[in-house]
Order: sequence, then structure tokens, then C-alpha cells
Amino acid sequence: MQVQPPRRLPSVLDFSAAESLLESLRHLPPATALDASGVEVLTLACMQVILAALKAEPSLSIENPSEAFVSAFNDLALDWRRETVAAPEAVQTDEADMTKRILTIDDSKTIRDMLNLTLSEAGYEVLQAVDGEDGIGMLGKERVDLVITDINMPKMDGYAVVRHMRSKEEFKNTPVLVLTTESDAEKRNVAREAGATGWMVKPFDPERLVATVNKVAAGQR
Repeated sequence: MQVQPPRRLPSVLDFSAAESLLESLRHLPPATALDASGVEVLTLACMQVILAALKAEPSLSIENPSEAFVSAFNDLALDWRRETVAAPEAVQTDEADMTKRILTIDDSKTIRDMLNLTLSEAGYEVLQAVDGEDGIGMLGKERVDLVITDINMPKMDGYAVVRHMRSKEEFKNTPVLVLTTESDAEKRNVAREAGATGWMVKPFDPERLVATVNKVAAGQR
């Protein structure tokens, strides 16, 4: 495999840079190193993009991480080092099984793209909805084995999505994971009372997300 010259990461990797970072990492040739020596600002969204990219492309690596780069990951107890970023565990199926389909509902395109990248690499088929209303519409047309939904969205929030699903016989047992920036215990209880299967706080760790989804999906066989 031909080794590519290092690609220098921008000095500021804030929320507004997450979408462009994701797009640029998607089109990197194999065996590319990311030079992180000049990174001065690194926020949660871009950290998730980097973790997802490292999982998706085993030959991708980080070189010369700056102090700010290392500190940002350490502060959240996340690790970007290649030896700790294991490849996503594939969904185990036999010939009689159909690929598990996951519907992600989030009004952030960056989050939808990161979920799509992480879950697709883990062997799932991913459907996407841009808000709760769009998600409900998709549930009426598509076979879905699991739903991952944000809470704070326009038109219809995540609580309403969960309540709608639990009111319908066909979705009473469909697992619903809530993925949100909210960490308040009271709001978590509201989601649980509505019928949510589980709750994960953004930023999500790709490996932990896949492990949770694998566990929930396995229970649906």
C-alpha cells in the first residue's frame, strides 16, 4: 500500500468545522496520516468525527498530536490512539437473517452522518430522518428493527416519537435508544416513562454505541 503524505488538520476544529471535517476524511486515500500538531481548538463534534474515521479506516493514523488535541480527548476520557480504536464488531447473522435496519432521527446533519458512518461500518443498514415528524413518517413505510432518536428537534421531539411508537401495536417492542446532549436525570426519567429502551449522552463514543446497539439488536432475534 502506498503511503500518502500527512494531511494537516486545521488549527480550529469547532462545531462549525465538523461537517467539513467529516467530508474531507471520507475522501482521504488509504494509509493517510493526519498531522495534528497545529490543532489549537478541538470540540466534541470533531472528536466524534475523528473517532468514527479511525474506526472506519484501519490504515488512518494520527501524527504529532498537539497538547490541545491530547487534552481534549483526555478531558472526556476518550482515546484516539490506534491501538485502542478497535474495528467495529460486525453484526453476526446467518443466511436466514436479514440485515438489521436502524432508523436514526436527528436534526443535525453532522450527527446523522456520524451515526451513519459508525453503524454502517458495524454492519447495519441505516435509515435517516431529519426530525420526529419525518421519523414517524418513515416508520409507516419502512421495516425498522431499532430506532435512535434525539430529544430536542423541531416539529416533533424525541419524547413524542417514543410515545407514538409505544401507542402502536407494531412498535411496542421495537427498541428505542435516546441519544441527546441532555444529561438531566428528570428528563431521562421522562424518556424512560415514555418507553425508551436506553439513554446515551452526546458526544457518543463510537465503540460504546456499537456495543450497545449490538446488545439491543441481539435481543431482537
